[in-house]
Amino acid sequence: MSEQPDFSIRIDQNKFLPQGGHEVHAIVTVESAGAPVAATGTGTSAAEVIIIDTSGSMDYPRNKMTSAIKAAQAAVDTLRDGVNFAIVSGSSRATMVYPRAEELIPADAHTRAEAKAALSRLTATGGTAMGAWLTLAGRLFARHPDGIRHAILLTDGKNQHESPEQLDAAVAQAVGRFVCDCRGVGTDWEVAELRKVASALLGSLDMVASPEALEADFRAMTEAAMGKAVADVALRVWTPQYAKLRFVKQVLPSVEDLTGRRADVDERSGDYPLGAWGSESRDYHICVEVPAGEVGREMRAAWVKLMLGDQVVASGNVLAEWTDDEAQSTRINPKVAHYTGQAELAENIQVGLQARKDGDLDTATARLGRAVALAHQSGNEAIASLLGKVVDVDDPATGRVRLRKDVDKADEMSLDTRSTKTVRTRRGEG
Repeated sequence: MSEQPDFSIRIDQNKFLPQGGHEVHAIVTVESAGAPVAATGTGTSAAEVIIIDTSGSMDYPRNKMTSAIKAAQAAVDTLRDGVNFAIVSGSSRATMVYPRAEELIPADAHTRAEAKAALSRLTATGGTAMGAWLTLAGRLFARHPDGIRHAILLTDGKNQHESPEQLDAAVAQAVGRFVCDCRGVGTDWEVAELRKVASALLGSLDMVASPEALEADFRAMTEAAMGKAVADVALRVWTPQYAKLRFVKQVLPSVEDLTGRRADVDERSGDYPLGAWGSESRDYHICVEVPAGEVGREMRAAWVKLMLGDQVVASGNVLAEWTDDEAQSTRINPKVAHYTGQAELAENIQVGLQARKDGDLDTATARLGRAVALAHQSGNEAIASLLGKVVDVDDPATGRVRLRKDVDKADEMSLDTRSTKTVRTRRGEG
């Protein structure tokens, strides 16, 4: 086995429960350090597929298509020698741009030059069928089942040329086969639609309002993918008899509910997919329901292990202890409180924006106002700034706001897209 990063797990929680208490919350911080570079011949292999929307709308305005081509060329330049790659053109169907055959090809000076030349000849025509694009990517990755498997998907429109069921089926088929970062350019695509793809495939979602910003974004995404060292990491959670694992959520760098992705290992253990890792840190919120115990009793409410295949590379315990000391049992762990607020922030933004779209202005005002208060409390300045473009803030502390009448669609979509991005607790708060 090739050299791998050093992984560690830290558990933040208040283990004390009141008499009759049965709900245990903990933040599991997973960190990896010293990750080696993943590249063919020097460790874990890597494969990259770049999917560019070439539907007719990419020509309106023309700078969308030219910027997308430059962005894909920048991504190709960022690939290290030996990384297997391909470029796919997506319209009403998916076609190979480079290589012409349906395969991945190792990156070197010659293949990079050929790929960039092939990209320069792309033209925009046809419709949008993202499921077909993902299906072709899945076939390409199928020949490289080991190592890092990463795709970039860029679109400027809605998935109008296949049914929602076809897209859902394609996404379901791609789950676990590769990670996919999704980008929407312009304002004619659906945030919820692209979020569904990115979420299921453990990738990031972002909006690139200006086509000229695509090049830097593609370069950054590819550099991040090249920095991954191990693929298919999983969080294994064991719970004791009569306990129930209520949820497992990623809460940093973004909110992602992993609860429904459990793969049972045995009666009491399940694996939750965490995707590929380089040198980085992520936080997870787990909640376990345990039978109430006697005062003074301590138990292990969950045993958390980080898995690379069948290898345990880090572990930690979530504890529960019953007490009649009210000061101990009512103290909320700062990290648990912070991330509970961040998850609530994302939900309020998404519900508030949908209510605004539906004409339910009272709900929109209440939800977006609550989001402003939560962003203010947690120090999430990036989200607070985006909220300020959708509502006029009278009092950030209480969340007293007024809906703006004229809101730029790009600002609204930016807020929706980035609503799940979270920040760490402030210094000194845990």
